[in-house]
Amino acid sequence: MRLSKMLFVTLREDPADAEIPSHKLLVRAGYIRRIGSGIYAYLPLMWRVLQKVSQIVREEMNKTGAQECLLPQLQPAELWQESGRWDTYTKAEGIMFSLIDRQDRQSGLGPTHEEVITAIARDMIRSYRQLPINLYQIQTKFRDEIRPRFGLMRGREFIMKDAYSFDTDEASLKETFQDMAQAYHNIFTRCGLDFRPVDADSGAIGGAGSQEFMILADAGEDEILYTENGDYAANVEKAVSLTTDAVASTFTSYEKLETPNTDTIAKLSETFKCSPTAIVKNVLYETVYDNGITVLILVSIRGDQDVNEVKLYNELVKLAPDYKAQTIISLRVPDTSAQQKWCSKPLPLGYIAPDLADDYISITDNVVAQFVRMVDKTAVELTNFVTGANESGYHVVGANWGDRFILPKLVVDVRTAKAGERSINDPSQILQSARGIEAGHIFQLGTKYSQTMGATYTNEQGKSEPLWMGCYGIGVSRIAQAAVEQSHDENGIIWPVAIAPYHAIVVVPNINDAEKMAVAEKIYQELNEAGVETLLDDRKERAGAKFKDSELVGIPYRIVTGRSLSEGKLEVVTRATKESQDIPVEEVVSTVKQWVIESKK
Repeated sequence: MRLSKMLFVTLREDPADAEIPSHKLLVRAGYIRRIGSGIYAYLPLMWRVLQKVSQIVREEMNKTGAQECLLPQLQPAELWQESGRWDTYTKAEGIMFSLIDRQDRQSGLGPTHEEVITAIARDMIRSYRQLPINLYQIQTKFRDEIRPRFGLMRGREFIMKDAYSFDTDEASLKETFQDMAQAYHNIFTRCGLDFRPVDADSGAIGGAGSQEFMILADAGEDEILYTENGDYAANVEKAVSLTTDAVASTFTSYEKLETPNTDTIAKLSETFKCSPTAIVKNVLYETVYDNGITVLILVSIRGDQDVNEVKLYNELVKLAPDYKAQTIISLRVPDTSAQQKWCSKPLPLGYIAPDLADDYISITDNVVAQFVRMVDKTAVELTNFVTGANESGYHVVGANWGDRFILPKLVVDVRTAKAGERSINDPSQILQSARGIEAGHIFQLGTKYSQTMGATYTNEQGKSEPLWMGCYGIGVSRIAQAAVEQSHDENGIIWPVAIAPYHAIVVVPNINDAEKMAVAEKIYQELNEAGVETLLDDRKERAGAKFKDSELVGIPYRIVTGRSLSEGKLEVVTRATKESQDIPVEEVVSTVKQWVIESKK
């Protein structure tokens, strides 16, 4: 392709709405163009990258025996209501675009396709002889992000590969899951990315277990905790660890003390000259279930620990049947406005004890009149601890469970694991932290959807059984931008060769020099004929501008018909290393071709 004929516009300044390097560079280099909030056009260079990522994904999926299909983006609300996720996605998480057509039928633009594929399986799979089977698609998804940002990282429209497997039992599902995990390893490796698979929370998708594939980058939105020996890695939302040992309390008897201006753990610890590990803090949460019922939760946890709201959310979802609900619409620490809706009197915030009286909750429709009391495992073994006195400006010391306070029946693990703590798998290993961009997520769904939606098969004994399902997502457009986030420098993008829009670019510093232009045309043609995808920069631009653009765009190899041509050589620059070497004209094509081949191994 000749740059003079391409829709190719680069920018010298960063776009005002771009926050991270990859977003800035993709806009500046002419790969994407913002059309609206979280909505981007993929321009010719970007589309070539996306096609290459898609092809790698397609090849690795096909190797596993998965079959490609294309599912509808517009999905009837009835299917989502069958699975019980319509309210979750349109109200609780609010990420589904929903609409009503001219015949008053509700539909949604697909953020994911579990319901659609389960309906297809319900209609078409009859016997164990048809199993296992795995179907996948590569297409556009839609999610109504609260705050679209970072370009293609968190957009409202994006390209994704999603696959759905159907098996006869759990053992077969686990085999399929491992096949998919290996396929994902292969995909990210072939794309030339530094990545790490980690244990993850299943979120609204659900299922027994899941694994994320994180592309390592400083700008990643997710924190990963891992051990150096590679035996453990998890998203911080899911991670577990061994806490540091609690420092023994110096208090030996129960006493209520005046403690003005100590509404934080740091202030309280300083006032009593005690370790935060000797304090039980009590955190108040408000949750609303999908049937409109509001429940107040009091979590008692060791003073040096933080509540992991994803873990807490999962514990509260388990309680949903107790309130004749299925899931949660919201979970938050109630602000003043929220408290006014159910508080019967002012709360002693910062001084709450584990036994905060239920009469703080006014008798109101749709509000449960008792606190759900939970205690994190870190607080269970504490003795003679310090905690609130349920009175502003006062705390108690020397408190014990079973004495002054009743130990809550709900003993849970809702703490946030931290870097520097010991691994549960191997206490000699210390957890380390890294940032990652989630680019793939695979789930063992089990029978969650098949049982709810009646997708069954007949086993060898002629008995009807629910299908065992898995689902496997990978962000095609996110991979493309994550590659840039992981690999760039002050001059621009550094594409891995396997997914670069072009392998090489021939730059003619002076297109008015007939000899140099002729050599450039010949090399350009021969490279393309040899399978090296090549651009020809034949624009009427200054040489410096052309060199800057080639670096900004990130083409792996730059071939220049410059001064060394007088010696029968061309300058070849490797973008990743900035190494420059003069290579005889007759050897350039074979040399660059070999480099491209070797880079893909």
